[in-house]
Amino acid sequence: MGFSDPQSVTINSVAISLPRTGQGVSSGTFQSNDATLKESISHSYGKRNRHVLRLDFSKIAPNPLISAQNIQFSMSTYIVVDVPVTGFTVAEAKQVVDGLTAYLTASSGAKVTQLLGGES
Repeated sequence: MGFSDPQSVTINSVAISLPRTGQGVSSGTFQSNDATLKESISHSYGKRNRHVLRLDFSKIAPNPLISAQNIQFSMSTYIVVDVPVTGFTVAEAKQVVDGLTAYLTASSGAKVTQLLGGES
């Protein structure tokens, strides 16, 4: 069963629709109509199972070197869940992911702010 089509991601209080643009045996991609936001889901199976959900975002902004010129900037963020083939159920792995996401979003995202600020 795949992710539903379309997906929706909210950035800065704006919901962005992401229609499916690709699908493979263990992967799927979704992209906004203006191509500024892309969501990728992939899975690899071997001695360990690796599940990745990634967002790639781009925008046009002034060139810091030539102020009269605009250029494209891009960034990405992703979560990787790496689990052994045996030893964890899906429910147990989900509990660990839930713990991480709750930690990152608590107190209005204070930990993400610290991370992006270079704190360790």
